[in-house]
Amino acid sequence: MSHKHQNLLETIFRDPINTNIHWREVESLMVHVGATVENLSGARMRVKLNGYEDMLHRPHHGSSTLGRQDVKHLREVLARGRVTPSLYAEMLKGTAKAK
Repeated sequence: MSHKHQNLLETIFRDPINTNIHWREVESLMVHVGATVENLSGARMRVKLNGYEDMLHRPHHGSSTLGRQDVKHLREVLARGRVTPSLYAEMLKGTAKAK
């Protein structure tokens, strides 16, 4: 994972909730961590991540950043899909030992 994706993941899980997270960066992160993303009608998209499936909603009204509730939901989707900063750090340690 690039530093940009790693920093974004940490920002998503940091408290207090950051509302300066751009949707295009979230889409890039989802693809980078191996999620299958399917655009549906309107602002909805189906995300499948490590066996977990859920819906995400793009920001409305020309906004490119996520609101607090959107970030909370994104946290849940990532956590249930087993993509959190701590789990990612463990995976990196395992990858480094394998080399």
